[in-house]
Amino acid sequence: MNTSRPAQQASFSLSPHMDVVLEFRNVRKVFPGTGKPIHALHDISFRLRQGVVMGLIGPDGAGKTTCLRLAAALLHPDHGQITVLGMDPGREAQTIQANIGYMPQRFGLYEDLTVQENLDLYADLHELSPAARLSRYHRLMAMTGLAPFMERLAGHLSGGMKQKLGLACTLLGTPRLLLLDEPTVGVDPLSRRELWAIVSRLVQEEGTTVLLSTAYLEEAEQCHEVIVLHEGRILGYGSPADFQRTMERAVYHVQSRERRARVLQMALATHPSVVDTVIQGEAVRVILADSTSHTVNAVSTHVPDAFLTPVTPRLEDWFVARLTQQPSREGLPGDDSLEGFPSASSPTSSRDSAHPTIVVRHASRRFGQFDAVKDVSFTVLPGEIFGLLGANGAGKSTTFRMLCGLLPPTGGALRVAGVDLRHAPAAARQRIGYMSQKFSLYRDLTVLQNLEFFSSVYGLRGSTRTARTQWALEQFGLTAWTHAVTDQLPLGFKQRLALACALMHHPEILFLDEPTSGVDPLARREFWRRITWLAEQGVTVMVTTHFLEEAEYCDRIAILSAGRLLTVGTPEEIKERARSDARPHPSLEDAVITLIEADSARS
Repeated sequence: MNTSRPAQQASFSLSPHMDVVLEFRNVRKVFPGTGKPIHALHDISFRLRQGVVMGLIGPDGAGKTTCLRLAAALLHPDHGQITVLGMDPGREAQTIQANIGYMPQRFGLYEDLTVQENLDLYADLHELSPAARLSRYHRLMAMTGLAPFMERLAGHLSGGMKQKLGLACTLLGTPRLLLLDEPTVGVDPLSRRELWAIVSRLVQEEGTTVLLSTAYLEEAEQCHEVIVLHEGRILGYGSPADFQRTMERAVYHVQSRERRARVLQMALATHPSVVDTVIQGEAVRVILADSTSHTVNAVSTHVPDAFLTPVTPRLEDWFVARLTQQPSREGLPGDDSLEGFPSASSPTSSRDSAHPTIVVRHASRRFGQFDAVKDVSFTVLPGEIFGLLGANGAGKSTTFRMLCGLLPPTGGALRVAGVDLRHAPAAARQRIGYMSQKFSLYRDLTVLQNLEFFSSVYGLRGSTRTARTQWALEQFGLTAWTHAVTDQLPLGFKQRLALACALMHHPEILFLDEPTSGVDPLARREFWRRITWLAEQGVTVMVTTHFLEEAEYCDRIAILSAGRLLTVGTPEEIKERARSDARPHPSLEDAVITLIEADSARS
């Protein structure tokens, strides 16, 4: 790929001054491990020039965070050389850190201080004058939407709002080099667009250079250059357009007049020439092993009731195709079914609208003078995947907690699996599985200890608990990690463990609160193949997500805004409501943002 000239992107224009701001030359980094050393980076080299936005992408454990910490002079290489702003991090670390901005994945907010006090503290550290900080506050609070929350304690903000406050604190100065480690994890799509708009202005108006890692590959397409890392090595280095060109005529939409997209996806995934399948509306997006007519004809024959239409490739298509060619990840099961998981009593083929699994009628929840949920009503059918979408603070997690019996409603009625949550929340909890937004397992326990603990919580004892624990280890590819401390697991394996714990008692209903936040596309695909399999067995699934492409897996979607229900419909119905002459073919993300913005304008 061409690495000498970055591609022009619509959201960024390159600086005419192309000085090298950051350079890695044959950099190697090794960490001591419990058994053998961990080679985080293997002799990698690249250059980042002024005014360029470069993205680091790769699966969990690829070396992205190590690269950023080396660039921030927080780590030193074991071999090779690094130059930052023309300086040697080994001798001038403090000077470098005074001239860069670095936002790690867990930014250090002071949760006992208010939003205003956190900003003031970081403004003091940046030595901003009163006039300078006021102009920065106004700009950054408008971008993050935190202006109404200046007096709220940081510890009382939602996860996404904390992330936005962390970015605002990082941007208080005027760094020449901005290092961002997955800055939009847990942030809703509207806020992500606003964050990228701020980065764009920094690049265009101030000549800031940006190196960022991201789990969202559609965000990486906005970068001038992209580096793909895998197991500490560079697999690809070039502009997003360079990657996309290599996938031409290998990516298709497949539709069937006879089968739902979820069923069609399962059929396509079994063909040896199909590398990847994801649901997009009523179609399945398919990556083929090659672009030959023989392969296309073979897939067409495999699904004779379907038709294939070539589509424009994306960076994510290259990423998935390339990564699936790598040696299998440790412990990855051969397929995504869950052998030994019983089918629910109401299979998806006979959904009964007269007997919904979840019923919400005029539900409300107030915290002091704040109405988090206001008069919300909807139903969810047996075996349905139902999405609950909205911006940070819209009331999604509060609604989830009420439905799981973890938070009593202030008003209204909620029934789950036929149980009234006002009178028997404990009985309802025995019939549901819950996977929370924040990884909520016990980090200092081993994988086995977590499985045994949650088995006990769900009332499993003796040989039943032993059998279910063994089932979870085998079905989720966790056997090799049985005695590993949970906090040391890669993020994708933590996600597997969390889902395994939620399924130990074979629940009828599964609640997933932003379950794929921060995980790479391969882990997301693995996760959703399991979820769609469960839904086909009759398990009812309710999910919140900020990654709206995966909301295409939902049968229906409810959109919340400021605690109120805006609309309910299928993904295609939601997109139809946002269709216009200016945007005749909106994505689901476009549609959700359009509806939320229109509601905000009316409020």
